[in-house]
Amino acid sequence: MLTYHVAPAAAWASLEPGVAIRPPSLAAEGFIHCTTGAAEMVATANRHYRDREGAFVVLTVDLDRVTAPWRYDSTDTRYPHVYGELPYDSVVAVQPIPRAADGTFLPFED
Repeated sequence: MLTYHVAPAAAWASLEPGVAIRPPSLAAEGFIHCTTGAAEMVATANRHYRDREGAFVVLTVDLDRVTAPWRYDSTDTRYPHVYGELPYDSVVAVQPIPRAADGTFLPFED
C-alpha cells in the first residue's frame, strides 16, 4: 500500500542512502505521520508547513516494505501512522512539492 510523507528537501538530501528515516515526529510523538492521497497530502502540507520556508519533497512510502508496525489511529484511513523508523528502501519515489510565492503548497504529480 502506498502513502505519502512530506519532508524538508534539505533533510532528505542529507540522508545517506540505506540509512533509516527518522523524522522529528518519531522522537516527539512516537510515530511518523503519513497521508494517503495526493490531494490530501497537499492539504496536510498546507495545514502544517505552509508558514515554513524552504523546499519540501513528497516521499512515496510503500507500507508493505515498512518493518515497523503501522496503523490508523482513528476510523479515518487517510492518515496511517508508522510506529518506528522508515527503512530507506520503503521510499519508492521522491518528488518536489511545488509552492506558490506565498508558501502555499500546490498539487504534485501523483
